This record gives sequence, structure tokens and C-alpha cells, in this order.
Amino acid sequence: MPTFSDMENSAMENSAMENLPLRPAGALNPSAAVKHDDAAETALLETYYACLGNRDFRGMAACHHPDIKFKDPIFNLGGKSVAAMWHMLCESGQDMKVEASGIRAENGRGRARWVAVYTFSATGRKVVNVIDSSFRFQVGKIIEERDEFDFWKWSRQAMGLTGWIFGWMPRLLQTVQAKANGNLERFIGRHPEYGV
Repeated sequence: MPTFSDMENSAMENSAMENLPLRPAGALNPSAAVKHDDAAETALLETYYACLGNRDFRGMAACHHPDIKFKDPIFNLGGKSVAAMWHMLCESGQDMKVEASGIRAENGRGRARWVAVYTFSATGRKVVNVIDSSFRFQVGKIIEERDEFDFWKWSRQAMGLTGWIFGWMPRLLQTVQAKANGNLERFIGRHPEYGV
């Protein structure tokens, strides 16, 4: 017959088991882990940047997983909002030129460096922005994109003296973020296909 001590130990063990974190799919069976096609995912990124260079926002959206997440110094978006952002930027960047290099995918992750040359519409100033991008893939589509660039360098080009003086300060970044995200919200309001 189990003693009180035995029952107490059993209850503690059960409680500990209940609090264990769930393992990701495939963790117990390595053969069940997701396999990635490096060549196909590299080709997907090449298509993605070719579409960006042609301002083909629909082609870019076709490369996205429905649950895509996007983050850069200005935007932090998910789902259809990502496609809406690229649509807005492709429309506003009428003179935009894009050159991508170092495109590579391996084991479900990708990277590239690209240079965007365009006129910043708010000031009419020419910008040459160098961006380092990293990606994650799921079922042959881009499910996460993170773009990194030097905001102070960008602001000096896009805003002139204001960028030189204030570009390193969080306040200017917050102002640009608020304005850009407000523009995107209004853009989505005019394009119901991007609505929730």
C-alpha cells in the first residue's frame, strides 16, 4: 500500500511533467524534421529581388508565406501588411533601382545584401541605402524577413541637415516610424485587399 510520502512524491513528479515545455515537432524523431531545398530557396530569393527591382509587388507577395513577419528599423509587420508595405514602396519609388548580391539560402535560412537607390519623396533628396537582409523559410516560402540598415546614414541622405544633427537620436527615428506607419495605415485603407 503506498504511503503518504509515496503519493506526495508522485504528485510532485506529475506536476513537474505538466510544466515541462512542449517539444517542437520532430524533436523526438529527427527524421520527422522539416527538410529544406537550399537551391529552391535561393532561387526564391533571386526571384524576390528581381521582382523588387521591377517594382513588381505582386510577384514579391507570391514569395511570402501567409504568416510572414517583417522587421526593419521603420516597420514591424505581419501577414498582409507586409505585402501592403512593399506595394506602397514600389508605387512611391518610381525611380528606384535595386541591386542584390550575396543571395544564399541554407538549412531554412537565407541572406542577401542589397542596395536601393531612389528619391525620398518627402524631401526630393537622392538616397543610396545599403541593406543586409536575413530570412527564414517555411514550405518553400519566406516566413520571416529582417532588414538592417544604418538609420543615421539614411537620415543624412534623406533629410539633409536635419538628419546630420538629429539622425542619431531616438526621437527622429520614432518620428519617421510614426509617419511611415501612418502612411501605410492610410494606404491599406485605400486598398481593401490588405484589410484583416
